[in-house]
Amino acid sequence: MAMNIALLQFFLSFVSFYFIISNGVCSFEQKNIFKVEMLQRKHQFGSKSCILPESRKEKGAIILEMKDRGYCSKRKINWNRKLQKQLVLDNLRVHSMQNRIRSKVSNHSLEQSSEIQIPLASGINLETLNYIVTMGLGNQNTTVIIDTGSDLTWVQCDPCMSCYNQQGPVFNPSNSSSYKSLLCNSSTCQNLQSATGNTEACEFNNPSSCNYSVNYGDGSFTDGELGVEHLSFGGISVSNFVFGCGRNNKGLFGGVSGLMGLGRSNLSLISQTNTTFGGVFSYCLPTTENGASGSLVIGNGTSAYKNLTPIAYTKMVSNPQLSNFYILNLTGIDIGGVALQDTSFGNGGILIDSGTIITRLAPSLYNALKAEFLKQFTGYPVAPGISILDTCFNLTGVEEVSVPNLSMHFEDNVELNVDETGILYMTKDNSQVCLALASLSDENDMAIIGNYQQRNQRVIYDAKQSIIGFAREECSFT
Repeated sequence: MAMNIALLQFFLSFVSFYFIISNGVCSFEQKNIFKVEMLQRKHQFGSKSCILPESRKEKGAIILEMKDRGYCSKRKINWNRKLQKQLVLDNLRVHSMQNRIRSKVSNHSLEQSSEIQIPLASGINLETLNYIVTMGLGNQNTTVIIDTGSDLTWVQCDPCMSCYNQQGPVFNPSNSSSYKSLLCNSSTCQNLQSATGNTEACEFNNPSSCNYSVNYGDGSFTDGELGVEHLSFGGISVSNFVFGCGRNNKGLFGGVSGLMGLGRSNLSLISQTNTTFGGVFSYCLPTTENGASGSLVIGNGTSAYKNLTPIAYTKMVSNPQLSNFYILNLTGIDIGGVALQDTSFGNGGILIDSGTIITRLAPSLYNALKAEFLKQFTGYPVAPGISILDTCFNLTGVEEVSVPNLSMHFEDNVELNVDETGILYMTKDNSQVCLALASLSDENDMAIIGNYQQRNQRVIYDAKQSIIGFAREECSFT
């Protein structure tokens, strides 16, 4: 009898430590054991071919392919140096966003249809770590970065006083019979300030046009005038779409035409298409792996989702001073199944942004996360930090790594389980990896969920109901 009990205990103990091997990944309690070679494939940079994002119709939706923004570069690039520079610029973007938040909040305490699916792709071959889609303006296709932290959609326009190098033709409004320039005294021009922070829409020397100016904090900017044009996604056309016609543009936009603003102001694409698509959009951000692609769905296109887990929705934090942003109530973070303790959980909010690369946390919370990660990610030589990433390791000669799971918890018992490719940041030569999160400079700064931690997730934004949903999805356009 005692032997039977002992055997039963051994069996139960064995079952509790049972792990499943699938596609080179071993799930073991709250850790994953990865083949380094597999991680290298998922972090490859560049593509063998240059095929711009496509579109197709499926199940009543229009699917626009989304790729990483570094797409289609023809120049030989020092990717290690490039990636470090991208992290520096990402940090400047975050500082700019924090300044925007401070300017809208009097003190540091924050109070508490139809459907279109757009191919979304990693832009790594256009030398960036953000994501691009192709949209039609008038009779021309343009490739733009998607950005939930911006409101105004803009593209470079001819004639251009000063433009960065763009792959493909620059939009020329004089070649479009449907393009119209907006006047300074129009009601739309009056909405410009809330969308861009620009207070000088009407220049003295040209009072008839509605001028805009947007600065992104990393030295990048775009200046020009507002116009209206037919916007098209895979065969569906939206008339009188207001966008920025950029005549003076500078920055590392990676050879794309411009930017698609998916924020919440009246000038954002989501607000302008609200009557058609109901203020709902979603995306699945792919990795930088060769051939990887995802999708941007504009409209409540649940039939086009390929989620592997049920969609769980959490309420957005209501903050009239920061109404252009998407803010959630972060209630907890787990590392390898260990719950972190922090007084910020459940108080204030965390901003979710497709344009920021690396997730930022308050210094105290980041230090707690880092300490727990170091307890569990052991046995690997320490390496120097890379820009904003200070927790790095040398994996030269290492064949397998055991990586703790990372989960973020939100109000309404919603959980975001970060994909394995969003936990470690790998350099181009794959000899070094870093914990892919960083600290903010001040405890009172607003935390941000970056796109690196949103990979292989279906993220649904419903502005009308003020909710955001998460579901696990292996991003694909096919």
